[in-house]
Amino acid sequence: MIGNLLIVIAILAILHAAYSTYEHLSYLKALGRPEGSIPNDIIIEAFISLILGTIGATVRTPELREITWRSEMKRRYASPLTRNILFLRILQQTNSLLLFRRAQEELDPRLSFKLFAQRAGLLSVDPPSKEQAPSSNKQ
Repeated sequence: MIGNLLIVIAILAILHAAYSTYEHLSYLKALGRPEGSIPNDIIIEAFISLILGTIGATVRTPELREITWRSEMKRRYASPLTRNILFLRILQQTNSLLLFRRAQEELDPRLSFKLFAQRAGLLSVDPPSKEQAPSSNKQ
C-alpha cells in the first residue's frame, strides 16, 4: 500500500517537474533568451521524484525467494522413472531427426559431397555394377 502511494507521488512529482521545465523554457523564449538554464528547484524536484519512485518500487516488490540448486531441485523433483522416460523420448526424437536428414540427402543429390566431387573432376566416376545397370531389352 505504501509502495503504491510512493510511486503515485513520484509520478505526479516528475510530471510537475516536466511541466515546470516547459513553462520556464517558454518564459525564457518569450523574453528572447532561449539559452537559459533550468532552475535548481526543478532539478531537485526531479531527483526527489526519482528517489521516491525507487523507494516505492523497492517497498512494493514481494519478498525474494531463495534461488539455489537445492531449492530448485525440491521444486522440480523428477523420479528416476520419469527421467528415464524423458531421456528415451529425447533419444527417439534425435534418431528420427537423423533418419529424416539421411533420407533428405538421398532424395536430393545436390547435398551429396561425393556427387559434387565427381562433377568437379576430383573423384573418378565408378562404373555401375551389374545390379545397378539398367537392363536392356535386346532379343
